[in-house]
Amino acid sequence: MKLDILVFGAHPDDAELGAGGTIAKEISLGKKVGIVDLTRGELGTRGSAEIRDQESAEAAKILGVSVRENLRFRDGFFTNDETHQLEIIKMIRKYQPNIVLCNAIDDRHIDHAKGSKLVSDACFLSGLRRIGTKIGEESQLEWRPKLVYHFIQWKNITPDFVVDISDYIEPKTDAILAYSSQFHDPNSNEPETPISSKTFIESVHYRAKDLGRLVGVDYAEGFTVERMVAVDSLDHLI
Repeated sequence: MKLDILVFGAHPDDAELGAGGTIAKEISLGKKVGIVDLTRGELGTRGSAEIRDQESAEAAKILGVSVRENLRFRDGFFTNDETHQLEIIKMIRKYQPNIVLCNAIDDRHIDHAKGSKLVSDACFLSGLRRIGTKIGEESQLEWRPKLVYHFIQWKNITPDFVVDISDYIEPKTDAILAYSSQFHDPNSNEPETPISSKTFIESVHYRAKDLGRLVGVDYAEGFTVERMVAVDSLDHLI
């Protein structure tokens, strides 16, 4: 299956938190979008890997993605080496996306920056025909995405561009809240974490509102780029 956009996240819920509105919007425009989670989030303080599996499947349904896979890298301990790069390359060649979205270039959680660089490096290497990969017995052809964009997570990184998600804040929020084990629950006996606070979801909305305010829309999501952004004409700027 060829996808238009492939989203990589170090953990289940990274894609929803960083780019859930953009994912929902692009799907509404007829794009085929998939998500690949690098780990199962098994080191998370709350819930379990099995619960996160169920939650990520529900979030995928809410957003309407075409496919979601999990590479089962070791949470907290995966590295940017040949073994991990080859697994990412297999996904890129399998789905042949034009655009890849991935983790923030710098963030509070060490897996986010690691995952960001790992995916970025694999996107380049995937275009080299002398790197051989197979899925099953079938050899894969080289494929390099045209564009790699990095969403923004915990840290307030200044975006290079934003996407208007004013009509898609609801599915973004619903997809995030599908991870009920991770966020505020007054009846939970599990330890508190930075994202389980009462105000965390409010902060997600606040950032989207603030980025929207800066460009004259209700809500927006921000991304950083790896090369200069170009537009066909000035009319494409909002």
